[in-house]
Amino acid sequence: MNSHLRRAAVAAAAVSMAAGLAACGSAKEAGGDSDAKKDKKGPLTIGLLLPENQTARYERFDKPLIEKKIRELAGQDTEILYDNAKQDPAVQQQQVDTMITKKVDALILDAVDAKSIAASVKKANDKGIPVVAYDRLAEGPIKAYTSVDNERVGRIQGESLLKELGDKVGQGEIVMMNGSITDPNAKMYKDGAHSVLDGKVKIGKEYDTKEWKPENANENMKGAISSLGKDKIIGVYSANDGMAGGIITALKSAGFTKLPPVTGQDAELSAVQRILSDEQFMSVYKPYKPEADAAASMAVALAQGKKLDSVAKTTVDSATEKKVPSVIVTPFALTKADISKYVGQEGFFTKAEICTVKFQSACAQAGLK
Repeated sequence: MNSHLRRAAVAAAAVSMAAGLAACGSAKEAGGDSDAKKDKKGPLTIGLLLPENQTARYERFDKPLIEKKIRELAGQDTEILYDNAKQDPAVQQQQVDTMITKKVDALILDAVDAKSIAASVKKANDKGIPVVAYDRLAEGPIKAYTSVDNERVGRIQGESLLKELGDKVGQGEIVMMNGSITDPNAKMYKDGAHSVLDGKVKIGKEYDTKEWKPENANENMKGAISSLGKDKIIGVYSANDGMAGGIITALKSAGFTKLPPVTGQDAELSAVQRILSDEQFMSVYKPYKPEADAAASMAVALAQGKKLDSVAKTTVDSATEKKVPSVIVTPFALTKADISKYVGQEGFFTKAEICTVKFQSACAQAGLK
């Protein structure tokens, strides 16, 4: 090879190497923060966003259980950034932006509005932040999901109500108080309940309750009583405990001498006490620990760049994503007869919390001595 050809070959090789290095650099830059996270040294930072604080479970159980499991898995020096949207979807969108700005390694998100949060989930995903949808199936490119079997919740509520009504099932009408239309779980509870109740009992009035608020359920119940007449109402399907409280207040104000059976969900402390004192018929106990543990495990694994095979054994389709790795937890009916077997368990209340002075007699009758 003459000197001109050698120089040309060396120059071509140099150009090729430079192009290759540039391409490598571009690929790494295109990967955004996700590539950097895989090589990250030091403690993880995990974000946790919960939807509201009217339902006592979030602050009382979900938050501490998730935080505890994250630190068990990732170390006590793991930084956990927490916020609560207080039922405001716009606030939650801003909170996701803050988590992105703070460059969390993964985000656990319980959406206020599963549809409107999709753009925020995409923004996080575009920055290499994997999002775990917690309790509600958020839309957008979520990487994992955990919740209870929500249609089963509705079926449990409906079956319990029918069983309690017994021979009275044809002697009047029930009122259905569903949850908020912005919560995809509310539709699943409703569908599950209808699959049991339809054709078995007459549904006199049915409501989708704005923001799950007890005061809105109270107003709806007043309207139902006025429309149907209190002598016609033989039972109330309430999708959760908070609304059950508002419903029971309306029933008492209307002068019901004997309250019709009212369902619920979440096994809130006030609901457990109402069940013990025969004001609320039942709730649905959703074991918070396995759900919280699953969310923490998936978030830590994703933050560390690991697969979810050992945690998520099934998949779920959202409105925007297919085959999302998921953990689905089984719920249980909670009637007066069931309370004693759960008292003191992690994720439930202690006897001291339940059996205050006002409820000591009811506790003794239920075997909580």
